[in-house]
Amino acid sequence: MTIRLLTPDQDLPAVAAFLAEAADYWLMAEGSAPGPTAAQDYFTDGPPGNDPARQRHLGLFVDGRLSGLAELSFGFPEPKAAYLGLMILSPHLRGQGHGRTLLAEVERIARLEEATHLYLAVLEANMRGCAFWTREGFAPTGISRVDNEHGLNHVIHRLVKSL
Repeated sequence: MTIRLLTPDQDLPAVAAFLAEAADYWLMAEGSAPGPTAAQDYFTDGPPGNDPARQRHLGLFVDGRLSGLAELSFGFPEPKAAYLGLMILSPHLRGQGHGRTLLAEVERIARLEEATHLYLAVLEANMRGCAFWTREGFAPTGISRVDNEHGLNHVIHRLVKSL
């Protein structure tokens, strides 16, 4: 198993293939599989005020195959914060400890960038995800919202962990 930074020039096809494999998350979150621009969006989307030059796109490789993604941004929702915009594993690897390994690398990078807190948002409907984040020490910030962009009326909770 290895974790390395991803770039669109080198890794766009692998990211597209991974997203198709992990479509179950998008089906839950958006009601449809990732679209044709999802891989490129992984490299360009970020939170409000995001500096794309400070983003980190990480890939978890198991047996040489891209098996997990994490997208880390800095400066949101506060200047000394890091924001985990996405972290997802291949369905066949979930529950095997790989998420904890990928999260540890995310936290290491956030600390190197002198972030004091790591934030993320989780869908209330994602019960496995909610349980994972709680086990890993994330706590509710008290900020939640209803997202009906895709007509699914998801409740989304912001969580935080001190670094």
